[in-house]
Amino acid sequence: MIRVNVFIKVEERNYPSVLEAAKELTAKSLGDAGCIAYDVFASATRKDVLMICETWSDEASLDAHAKTPHFAECVARIEAHAAMKIEKFEF
Repeated sequence: MIRVNVFIKVEERNYPSVLEAAKELTAKSLGDAGCIAYDVFASATRKDVLMICETWSDEASLDAHAKTPHFAECVARIEAHAAMKIEKFEF
């Protein structure tokens, strides 16, 4: 399995639109083949940080997800207003 943690640093004025895009990405990605878990979390200690936590069955599923229209559209909306840092682990 593969875990992807995406840390999103966003300014307060852009927080609502970035959170909306992250929630949309989460909802649509849960239906992607090979998706085991997909969620978005707001930091309890920092008002400028969100995290998307994804679990995939295999690399092929993750690669296919990255090529979906909902991924491209939602990630572009997030990147337009926030900085993203990605950590990927296999287990």
